[in-house]
Amino acid sequence: MHSAATEHTVRVDVLRDEASSRAALYEATARGLRAEVKELPVVWLYDARGAQLYEEITQLPEYYLPRAEGEILRVHAASIARRTQARTLVELGAGGAKNTRYLLDALESAATLERFVPFDVSEEMLGAGASAIAAAYPRIAVHALVGDFEHDLGALPSGRRRLLAMLGSTLGNLRLARREQFLTSLAQTLGEDDALVVGIDLVKDVARVEAAYNDSRGVTEAFERNALTAVNHELGATFDQQLFAYEARWDAVCEWMEIGLRARRAHTVSIPGLELDVAFGEGELLRVEVSSKFRRERFEAEAGRAGLRIESWWSDDADFAVALLVRGEG
Repeated sequence: MHSAATEHTVRVDVLRDEASSRAALYEATARGLRAEVKELPVVWLYDARGAQLYEEITQLPEYYLPRAEGEILRVHAASIARRTQARTLVELGAGGAKNTRYLLDALESAATLERFVPFDVSEEMLGAGASAIAAAYPRIAVHALVGDFEHDLGALPSGRRRLLAMLGSTLGNLRLARREQFLTSLAQTLGEDDALVVGIDLVKDVARVEAAYNDSRGVTEAFERNALTAVNHELGATFDQQLFAYEARWDAVCEWMEIGLRARRAHTVSIPGLELDVAFGEGELLRVEVSSKFRRERFEAEAGRAGLRIESWWSDDADFAVALLVRGEG
């Protein structure tokens, strides 16, 4: 781990050295490309270009998620601040930390917040967002962590009255087994006076969900395709964008959006950096990510199995929900 400071007195800790991070990513990439359903780790999406494209996605009219979540937090952030009296706010998967500002404002108004800890895999996105927060909230210490929150929860700063936030339906990017493992780790991380606030997208009209990932400007497609560009650049791979069609479709069985690229014809991709050749059949999917949608009963059961209990639940006409959880069986 190494640390650095920015001009806005932001402390930035990089939790893993570059060599070990790259090695873990390459291993995960090789494993994913050998799987029954070939897939790329989502980390490949979030280089500097990918971070920029994701910010554009959050502004798209079809992409309702950040606006729906923001409205819920605007109305209920003060209640969260009163209930938690948080001294430390940790955001997992922070990105630009836009909706987090509702929590920051409420906690600052409550005069309890001392420290903000944004935690994200993208150092570029994290650094910019953390600096902006430090400039806007000069009385709050900002301690940014660059790492994988699925594996590096042990690096979270200790202390009483911590509020962990996982917004933007980031939790939905984890499939069931990984999600339950992660929630269990979170539950074990929480102290008796800590809490967790989660933003989750709900099951709804399929056409509306699919439209959010098939925007008319093609920004989401460019974002997903950027993963191929990143792999080509770093590993010398021969992914040809012309040989893959973008696809984002609803899986009614899993109740998630499956997002990726489908081979237009049979061909082989060479990846010298992994000493790997990957054969794709015509019509075969290369999955880049999933976005799970939730029903309250299912989520409550998952949380209970992990050792978490839903204390409060706010939703806007069953479109999107924000849940406040604490340690303890549901």
